[in-house]
Amino acid sequence: MCRHLAWLGEPRTLASLVLEPSHGLLRQSYAPRRQSRGLLNADGWGVGFFADGRPEPVRWRSARPLWGDASFVSVAPVLASGAVLAAVRSATEGMPMDESAAAPFTDGQWLLSHNGRVDRSVLPARGDAESVCDSAVLAAHVFAAGVGALAPTVCEVARLDPAASLNLLLTDGSRILAVTWGDPLSYLEDADGVVVASEPWDDDPRWVDVPDRHLLEVTPDGVTRTALEG
Repeated sequence: MCRHLAWLGEPRTLASLVLEPSHGLLRQSYAPRRQSRGLLNADGWGVGFFADGRPEPVRWRSARPLWGDASFVSVAPVLASGAVLAAVRSATEGMPMDESAAAPFTDGQWLLSHNGRVDRSVLPARGDAESVCDSAVLAAHVFAAGVGALAPTVCEVARLDPAASLNLLLTDGSRILAVTWGDPLSYLEDADGVVVASEPWDDDPRWVDVPDRHLLEVTPDGVTRTALEG
């Protein structure tokens, strides 16, 4: 299991999105409130964001716990972006523990994070995967199929591994795509943007829980939800 979030809107600092919320990713790395499997997310972290003048996102990933990374804490208040994807990792048993296994994974313009697990035996190995971990291999398959085929790709993987948990977050800097499959997601619409997260980062009553097996799309025009299965 992992915890992750995506932001789309007016530029915000990485600190305001990842470190400062009262129950944000920093707190969720050691005390998640809605995580059904695992107690800690201490096996690494990562953040990807879009910067002015760069067509592709930049990333900062680490195999250390988020709470122990003083360098990120010192820099995060001065890094700002209007599109951010961040995650803290709880590694699936048997998966590697290096930073290449930490989300977000990337392919061109897209960033992707996976919260859950999938049996790698149902996913043929790919040379373009960033790691041999299940999430990286799944990301490579999603990118190879094309983000436009996200829903059928998820449904096919779930058919091959009915026990899979396939919560996904993706952004290309102009929109967020999210899938709930086995674990919840919530979103909050604010005056300056939308955040989608594994669990609410505070107790604001405006947070909306996304039903299981749904595709969520966030654009500057708003939020839409589509059922993936009846």
